[in-house]
Amino acid sequence: MDVLRRNTDYGLRIMATLAKHFNNGQLMSARQLASDGHFSYQLGCKLLQKLHRAELVKSGMGPKGGFILSREPSKITLMEIIKVLQGEIRLNRCLLGGNGCEFQDECEISTKLASLQLYIEGYLGGITLEEILRSRSKKSKKR
Repeated sequence: MDVLRRNTDYGLRIMATLAKHFNNGQLMSARQLASDGHFSYQLGCKLLQKLHRAELVKSGMGPKGGFILSREPSKITLMEIIKVLQGEIRLNRCLLGGNGCEFQDECEISTKLASLQLYIEGYLGGITLEEILRSRSKKSKKR
């Protein structure tokens, strides 16, 4: 089982590419983003619509139109993007709260899963697109 769906991975790559071009103000077309990300144009459009509705990207029309981040890469976290593209990440039904699990009151495992859940949310919520770019540039300098 994948925690992050394939479409979410593609969406994260779209956002990283847009972050890379953010400072030069360059709008990127859906076609170019799909080509760079190695996925279909139709899927790219679908993902960009979700990101646009969530106000993570802005779009411009016309021949030089395209997409750009709606705010600085340092202000957008991976968790925010993931929630838009696939919803909340949950390790197990018992972490949904309420009546997610009939054994919730007596379960020894749910306490440890809840700790891991909080760690994952905090970790992904603490990584910004700016950090992704920094780690990418460090990697390419080492080569």
